[in-house]
Amino acid sequence: MSEENYIGDELEVFAKADNWKSYFSRFITPHLGEKVLEVGAGIGATTEIFCDKEYKSWLCLEPDATLLSEIDAKIKKEELPSFCETKKGLVANLEKDAFFDSIIYIDVLEHIENDYEELIQASQHLKEGGKIIVLSPAYQSLYSPFDKAIGHFRRYDRASISAITPPDTKIIKSIYLDAVGVFLSFANRLFLRQNNPTDQQIQFWDKVIIPISRLFDPIIGYSAGRSILCVWEKMK
Repeated sequence: MSEENYIGDELEVFAKADNWKSYFSRFITPHLGEKVLEVGAGIGATTEIFCDKEYKSWLCLEPDATLLSEIDAKIKKEELPSFCETKKGLVANLEKDAFFDSIIYIDVLEHIENDYEELIQASQHLKEGGKIIVLSPAYQSLYSPFDKAIGHFRRYDRASISAITPPDTKIIKSIYLDAVGVFLSFANRLFLRQNNPTDQQIQFWDKVIIPISRLFDPIIGYSAGRSILCVWEKMK
């Protein structure tokens, strides 16, 4: 992810995946704290999920000016709360004295070529005990034309995501979500090979598959899934 226009066009489609957003957010919210940095905030769809409660501050960091303008418009129209702010750029552009309770990458880290260096830079902006939270697509074997079309460099598993742990942090949570969704991703990888899912496909996945995964995931101990969630804590 660089300071240029975002190449994907899936943000609007996935913004409608309400069941999925509700599902993954419940694993993330307890780790957020009061001051949050959202890296690659896009059009603010993730911001809307979490900002239904109060925070001291929520900074939306986004390198694409067009996408960022959509978040600014939502703040102006009070669709997002006043504690939300925006900044154009990357983690590397943050002021040295900017520190956060948590830094989140929701379907973002896979867009960043040097992911290890990115997390090292992020950890330098965490308070002691602060968290880096990453939600990303799982399993490199499922890498598809869709991944390539929207600028994914990779997909992750527990081993590969553990390998990019910043030296001053430790993993406190690493789980997979949406086990049933793996079958849909596998079917697309083998048969459909679509660059972009249709709105109907996203709605089927969100309305039918996600409720099943919510029941099935805990049964298998969150040991497999279409997405991986990892939380690092900065050591004191």
